[in-house]
Amino acid sequence: MDQAKGLRQMAITGAMEKRGAAQVPAAGKYPRVIAVTSGKGGVGKTNIVGNLGVSLARTGKRVVIIDADVGLANIDIVFNLRPEYNIRHVISGEKSLDDVMLTTQHGIRILPAGSGFADLTQLNDGEKLTLLTEFETLADQADIIFVDTGAGISSNVLYFNAASDECLVVATTEPTSITDAYALMKVMSQEYGTRYFKLVVNMAEKESDAKRVYAALSNALDKFLKKNVVLEYTGFIPFDKKLQAAVRQRSLILDQTPGSPAASAMDKLAQSLSKSQGQNHSKGNLTFFMNRVFEAAD
Repeated sequence: MDQAKGLRQMAITGAMEKRGAAQVPAAGKYPRVIAVTSGKGGVGKTNIVGNLGVSLARTGKRVVIIDADVGLANIDIVFNLRPEYNIRHVISGEKSLDDVMLTTQHGIRILPAGSGFADLTQLNDGEKLTLLTEFETLADQADIIFVDTGAGISSNVLYFNAASDECLVVATTEPTSITDAYALMKVMSQEYGTRYFKLVVNMAEKESDAKRVYAALSNALDKFLKKNVVLEYTGFIPFDKKLQAAVRQRSLILDQTPGSPAASAMDKLAQSLSKSQGQNHSKGNLTFFMNRVFEAAD
């Protein structure tokens, strides 16, 4: 048995002992893990994660958000929360996942990352096992888990994207955002074998602009990669001053102005994600997710 499989089995055993074997979900009942990522920073990725979580929670979905931007964590800001603990305290064994996670007024559970968190490659086997065991306890507590990654092509961003069931790329109509989104998908394809991506275009004046971004990216992937990489157009969020105002007030547009164009687009995007099960939702469980992260780092 290799190291990753050994850690996985130990984590599952620990989770069963912690909750009782009867509480471990049956096969196929584990949550979808969706990484929301971007090539360029400042495209509104975290705000989209927050609003998607709210929209899905309102339909009865159990939503968990993991802040995986380990250097510049900020999912707590969009929900106007002030976490006392973060994932560092789980790794050290000081706190359990339940102790660290916050619950929003919408019933969404959030795992704060904490700014300046050390790279996952620096964790020893004991720390990895601690995380694996704790993450497995989420399996019967969520229907959808959003992983809010950092921007760019750093190792941590790539690890979390590769480990997730689905990869939702956020871009804007700016040329630099389009170029960086292509670069991200290129690296994911070449280094991790990722062949399927979803695209949402943020801050577009109209949908025709968003579809031009999709066409440019799709054509570039077809022309230069030639490895059967598929990019699905999932939707767009229109530029909306009310959305900008909500961000400044540490609020979500679905709470502040639910009838606005951007809020309606967030709901539409959430519905689209809910209907689509993605290409990879058969990976197994959350220990698989964390093992993929660790294996990529080794």
